[in-house]
Amino acid sequence: MNKTDMSGKRAVITGGGRGMGFAIAKRFLENGASVALWDISEDTLAKAKEALSPLGTVITQKVDVSDYDSVEAAAAEVEAELGGIELMVNSAGIAGVNMPVVDYPLETWYAVQNVNLNGIFHTCRAIVPIMQKSDYGRIANISSIAGKEGNPNASAYSVSKAAVIGLTKSLGKELATSNIRVNALCPAVIMTEMLDDVTEEQLGYMLAKIPMGRPGTVDEIAAMVSFMCSDDCSYTTGFVFDLSGGRATY
Repeated sequence: MNKTDMSGKRAVITGGGRGMGFAIAKRFLENGASVALWDISEDTLAKAKEALSPLGTVITQKVDVSDYDSVEAAAAEVEAELGGIELMVNSAGIAGVNMPVVDYPLETWYAVQNVNLNGIFHTCRAIVPIMQKSDYGRIANISSIAGKEGNPNASAYSVSKAAVIGLTKSLGKELATSNIRVNALCPAVIMTEMLDDVTEEQLGYMLAKIPMGRPGTVDEIAAMVSFMCSDDCSYTTGFVFDLSGGRATY
């Protein structure tokens, strides 16, 4: 494993209790950072803290990223306990259901947008001012290749992830003259618990489009995000990194 020096850095990782968020938290801790894990499940957070605490400083908070008051309060608690926030990874997300637009349940549509898009808006709105105090920050937003291409029967998810790209580009340009960088990552299929919500037919469709012929791993995600949140990522902002096994062609 290539190490990135994150000594003294403090990170908030949404969806940090499992999957991509957990793997990213582990990598950050191994790189010397302190981490605050945000998740909606207290049980998931407890298991994650037990597993990760031997690696360094880990705090956990039950946070509903779709609720701005919950996010704002949690951000203030992290700043008070850790003394600041330099790194933020927005990996919380839900898949929704697989069905045509004309049949898509309204409540599910709104839930996907509230978590996948509004959740990132909420965290950026609450945490960017904390980063501005020290004029340093690295923000990594997890989007998806679906946000670039649009997966059929996954309209809510595709739209939310496309919007994350737009938000990333906008915020990156707003902060470009500061020392805060904002970038997005567009994975293709990654082996996480989220695939439990995807039908075999949908999974087969997505895998068939990957030239490498396999899904990515959470460790590959963590390696890329580690660079995106490093000092070395200094002249790149408002950009979209791909992690797609060759699927992305632009």
